[in-house]
This record gives sequence, C-alpha cells and structure tokens, in this order.
Amino acid sequence: MSIIYERVALIGLGLIASSMAHAMRRAGVVGEISGYARSAETRDVAREIGLCDRVCDSAAEAVAGADLVVLCVPVGAMGAVAAEIAPALKPGATVSDVGSVKRAVIDAVAPHLPEGVHFVPAHPLAGTEHSGPRSGFAELFDNRWCLIVPQEGSDRAAVTRLESYWQALGALTDEMEADHHDLVLAVTSHAPHLIAYTMVGVADDLRRVTDSEVIKYSAAGFRDFTRIAASDPTMWRDVFLNNKDATLEILGRFTEELFALQRAIRIGDGDHLHAYFTRTRAIRRGIIEAGQDTDAPDFGRARKA
Repeated sequence: MSIIYERVALIGLGLIASSMAHAMRRAGVVGEISGYARSAETRDVAREIGLCDRVCDSAAEAVAGADLVVLCVPVGAMGAVAAEIAPALKPGATVSDVGSVKRAVIDAVAPHLPEGVHFVPAHPLAGTEHSGPRSGFAELFDNRWCLIVPQEGSDRAAVTRLESYWQALGALTDEMEADHHDLVLAVTSHAPHLIAYTMVGVADDLRRVTDSEVIKYSAAGFRDFTRIAASDPTMWRDVFLNNKDATLEILGRFTEELFALQRAIRIGDGDHLHAYFTRTRAIRRGIIEAGQDTDAPDFGRARKA
C-alpha cells in the first residue's frame, strides 16, 4: 500500500495512540511516526519499546513538519494541547483527534488552529480496559467503526485522505455530524459506562455481600460490568463533563425504563418482562450479525494479563 501521510505525530501515547502506531506500521502507509506524552515515564517506555520513530520531549517538537497530527489525550486536555502546538503546525497539515465527545472537542480545539491547517475530528469506536503505551496492538481497529466528523466547510480532500488512513488501519469509516455523534455515543458508550461504574459501586456498598464473595462468585453479568468499569478514570470523567446534555438525556430515559421494570417485578407482570427482554435480545443479535461482536462465551476477546 502506498504512503498516505509522510509524517504522523501522535500527541498522547496511550492505548489508542500505541495501537495506531502498530497499525500504521502493519499497513505501511506512513513514512515516519513521531510521538509525545506529558509524562516523562510514558515517553521513556515508548522509547524503550520502539513505539515511535521519534519520541519528543515537547508536543511542539513532535508536530513540527507533520502531515497528520492526532490528539490522543483526554477530552478535557484537548484545548490546551491545541494552543501549545498551533504555532508549530505545518501549513496544509491535518489535525484530528480520537475523542469520545465531538462538540466539546471542536469548540476547544478549532479556535486555536491557524488558517491553512485542516481540522477533521474523528472517533475510533475501539478500546479495551487497558491503558498506556504497552497496551496497544495493531488489530484493535480491525472491522471497528471510526466516525469522521467534518466541520462545515471542511476541505473534502483532507476528509477523504483521513478516511483512507483509518481504512488502511483496518477500520470501517462513516461520517457523522458532531451533535448527532454525541447523542449516539451517549446511548452506545457513555451511559453504559456510567451504569457499569454504578453497578460495581453498588456491589461495593452492599456489605452483606463480602468483597471476597463478589470477586469469587462473579457471574458473567457482573464480570463484564467490572471490565467496563476498569476503564481510565481521567478519560471518563472528561467524557461525562463534556457530553453532559446528551448523557443526562439518555440517563433520564434509562431511569424511566428502570422504574417500569421495577413496577413489573413488584406486581408480577411476567408478560411485560418477557416482551422487554425479547426486544432487547434482538438488539444483541443485530450487533453480532453486523460483525461488531461474537456470540462466543468470552465475546471473542483475547484475555490480556
């Protein structure tokens, strides 16, 4: 495959960035990868494992001369990073991101970028509960969606090029408007994460169930809640603070549904419960049929140590 971007800079070197580095090398679509992380320890690990061709000691150094700059930092840090790198950006470069929220990222980043730099936000719908530069692997994006969120007036050539890049990394791509993206993700990711954190917290609060019992007898449902709730706390704090309206809307709807199920259990309305579970089971089948998961007992996920 031919080179899509001669130089790519990754700002932030966690799971997504490290997986991008491995996937870029696998695809052979990038000439050079530079990287920067705020933590000196993270930079040292990245150098040790050869994650990037160059690991730099400042974000401005990392982006100098880059054709594509990808912001792989928590949503709450995007604006400050954009302000820091703006003077060093190459004219004609594309700046993108991997944030789980889009409207807040656009509002934070776009004002800092100079004329002649293309801003094309994106969001790969992929991840694990692991973090850090050692956690990445080339296959993370295979057959997973990456949503591209062009701005009004975005340069079409820059958008198309970024879509080609993500497809080369193994992803499926689609374009979506920012506010709609934030609502969709509130349903598919943000609210489920908050519910998982809550369920694990409830188990911790129920002192009649000891900690050892919770761990020893974890059935599949609770075990999968704990997998989701193991995700990076800084990232998820920023997601909820920056996608407040959509998340609260979905949580309000969730609360209504929960009250209806509570009532059905209380009055013994088995027909309501059966009909509800049948409808939701069909959604799970649809996810499997769309190739976005598997019905294998471990969901097809390799268990990492």
